[in-house]
Amino acid sequence: MILHIALLLGLALWTMPIGAGISRIVLEFGEATEQDSLDLEEFSLESSDSQFNQDESEESVPTEIDIQSLVEAIEFSEPVDVVSPDMGGLASDELVQPMFSGRSGAMKSALMAMYGGNQETMDAVERGLRWLARQQDTKGTDAGSWSMRGPFDDGSYAENRVAATAMALLAFQGDGNTHLDGPYKTVVERGLKYLLRIQSRRNGFFASQAPSHERSYAQAQATIAICELYAMTKDSTLRAPAQAAVDYALDAQSSEGGWRYEPRQDSDLSVTGWYVMALTSAQSAGLKVPFSTLSVIHGYVESVGVYEGAGYSYQRGRPATPAMTAEGLLCRQYLGWGREEEAMAIGLETLVVDWPLNRSDMNVYYWYYATQALHHYGGSLWDQWNANMRVELPAMQVKRGREAGSWSPQADEWGKNSGRLFTTCLSIYCLEVYYRHLPLYKAAESK
Repeated sequence: MILHIALLLGLALWTMPIGAGISRIVLEFGEATEQDSLDLEEFSLESSDSQFNQDESEESVPTEIDIQSLVEAIEFSEPVDVVSPDMGGLASDELVQPMFSGRSGAMKSALMAMYGGNQETMDAVERGLRWLARQQDTKGTDAGSWSMRGPFDDGSYAENRVAATAMALLAFQGDGNTHLDGPYKTVVERGLKYLLRIQSRRNGFFASQAPSHERSYAQAQATIAICELYAMTKDSTLRAPAQAAVDYALDAQSSEGGWRYEPRQDSDLSVTGWYVMALTSAQSAGLKVPFSTLSVIHGYVESVGVYEGAGYSYQRGRPATPAMTAEGLLCRQYLGWGREEEAMAIGLETLVVDWPLNRSDMNVYYWYYATQALHHYGGSLWDQWNANMRVELPAMQVKRGREAGSWSPQADEWGKNSGRLFTTCLSIYCLEVYYRHLPLYKAAESK
């Protein structure tokens, strides 16, 4: 056998041109052994280019869901990787995180089971989405949009159709609906067409018709909505308008590192938090976000921190509040803090112990940020917060009458001005938290 192999190899070398770089060949003989192959055929998370092909994924998912194998397949990462200096100048497709990959199919069911969602939270979300769908305008120049003022009871004092439309879309998208797929795809498609119709082709701005002090909020929210849709579908027609919205955000950033009511003039943590989510969503979609922008934001968020980063204020020199502390800690998570940060543990524990979700002290803006930050952090603090939230929020939802599915704004700290759509959307986001964004920290770390 050895003789025949040597002869065959000699013939091959004689008839094949060999480069000058090859000077020696070593033959190694011995007993063949079969190596164990890497186990790559169990569940694997697809790349962003193939995410949310719902028909194919549902066909391939068995009825019996192996929760642990599904969750272990998620490529969790410390958020510091998202803004690592190794990125160079821009976020690239190689760094895309599967931020929205838990919103449908078996992964959604697995995350619900693992993080404490139940049938009651799912039913509340569905009732909320049905209410929102009934409020969408379908005719006239505003077709596809939502209103902050009505046709429902207890609307906002001021109109802001961009913010209302973006917030409603985010509720539908958070439950896995896009303009291409899902039970509410027609609703989402109409809303998307409205946003694209009003977006400036010159600079990516959506909010020219919004009240001046609300434009930044509306612009950031619309940017999140369109970046999410692009990330969820990879619809090529959305890449240019999504990148234009991101570019507007980059241009509007103030020298302090954050955003406020007017471009490049001032900063506050409330507006900045929405833009952090907008740019994080853009990164997840593979859009261009310079590392320098994220680095400067991190510096601004740090500047409004108090108690060594355990608390946060609206602007520098102001006292810390629960809402701003929750928003600041969520920004810190997305901008690089690891779970081991002592200040984060102290801040989140303070929120859970001293400022629990309480229907007699309704503040859905605070609840929205606290729910996200605690979900990412996990562990006993999340269990304690969620055990209360998943009972109280569905119980507060209107169950009968023309406003069934919504949350009344009358007792809410900000809802009295912002209206019923505002309180309803933020409440839905809270109840979608189990799967809306994949948790930033490994499951093992949250135990």
